[in-house]
Amino acid sequence: MTRRPRVAIVGHVEWATHARGTFPAPGEITSLDDAFDEPAGGGAVAAAQAAALGAETLFFTAVGNDEASTRALTMLNARGIEVRAARRDLPLTRALSVTGVVGDRAIALTGVPMGPELSDALGWEDVAAMDAVYFTGRDPASLVACRVARTLVATARRWPVIARSGVDIDVLVASANDPDEQIPDDVLGHQIRALARTRGAAGGDIFEGARRTGTWGAAPRPGPEVDSYGCGDVFAAGLTVALARGDELVDAVALGARCGAQMITERGGLRGLYGL
Repeated sequence: MTRRPRVAIVGHVEWATHARGTFPAPGEITSLDDAFDEPAGGGAVAAAQAAALGAETLFFTAVGNDEASTRALTMLNARGIEVRAARRDLPLTRALSVTGVVGDRAIALTGVPMGPELSDALGWEDVAAMDAVYFTGRDPASLVACRVARTLVATARRWPVIARSGVDIDVLVASANDPDEQIPDDVLGHQIRALARTRGAAGGDIFEGARRTGTWGAAPRPGPEVDSYGCGDVFAAGLTVALARGDELVDAVALGARCGAQMITERGGLRGLYGL
């Protein structure tokens, strides 16, 4: 592909505060250090990673009516993302992500989860021109609309939405270590054509149909492990961009792994993006 790959991301954005420390136990008060704010969430981080990889990126999302929503849109647009956001008469969802000494994060959310819906006038017909779509939304009807793209990637975290939509998914991204990302075995080779199942530092497995057809090892990290926030999101984005430009699945998971390896060496969801 000589032109830039065209990628759409469908999902959510949150206003996130990242800090170091530990969440307090009931009745305790603790201090958190080195806090900073940014737009984040699975959809926003994936969109930012796709843009960093050089893809022409559309981000279908929803935001609120507050200053955080306005700041999030400004910051994401500044990264070269074309953000198409429905407005809700609510404050933007907030996230507090706290990273401990081992680099793994814990997240607390406040507010109502927001996401784009097919009934929002966001120009959904433009999905037909996309080389690939990554779906992490909550609306089955919008997932049906995304099936017109050449390649459709989705997260297993939205399996209930996928099941209700009845849509075939070209590649499902799942974590073997996350109980919220498990799927029924009988959908492999039917509604799910291929599965990329990550195993953290152990790499991951590729299933095509119901058969495991390959594995991959973790990409080397360019530095020490700092913060696991967003690693799964950038893996999915890297895989989607690679498929959009015509790469084979084995090469797509390799790019996703490099994105994850870079992300874990920086704090937050936008500071550790892998760029080509």
